Amino acid sequence: MKVADQHVVQFNYQLKDKDGVLLESSPADGPIAYLHGTSGIIQGLSDALTGKAKGDSFSVTLNPKEAYGERQEDAEQRIPVKHLQGANKWKKGMTAVVQTDNGQRQVTITKMGKFMVTVDTNHPLAGKVLTFDVDVVDVRPATPEELSHGHAHGVGGHQH
Repeated sequence: MKVADQHVVQFNYQLKDKDGVLLESSPADGPIAYLHGTSGIIQGLSDALTGKAKGDSFSVTLNPKEAYGERQEDAEQRIPVKHLQGANKWKKGMTAVVQTDNGQRQVTITKMGKFMVTVDTNHPLAGKVLTFDVDVVDVRPATPEELSHGHAHGVGGHQH
């Protein structure tokens, strides 16, 4: 079975920058899962997975446009410290999660105050050329429930 829309894909990955430095990888407890054809992963990686099958391994290098976009230099915003999620103590340079009208978003702290913080709203990987090394673990048709919810369930996916 090949990766196509309305299929759940489980895969392991390593993400490296243009110098080959490991930036992140799939969790140690197993592959991640997503519903292909939704916005569950970046478009360039989704495109590269299309047509692959269980057991396939590949590498794909993505330009910023295909990954997390170009950096926007005017993307700073001041927000209350209480809106930062992910740690108890914050410092300049740390990455936090904030809840927005469009869902959760990663931000980077550029200036720390007692009650207010200035954050860079660019994704931390924006503007970077990225290489994904991917191992496709499984491909299966999505269940009607997964299709109605718009995401994968079970191991590596969303847990209800």
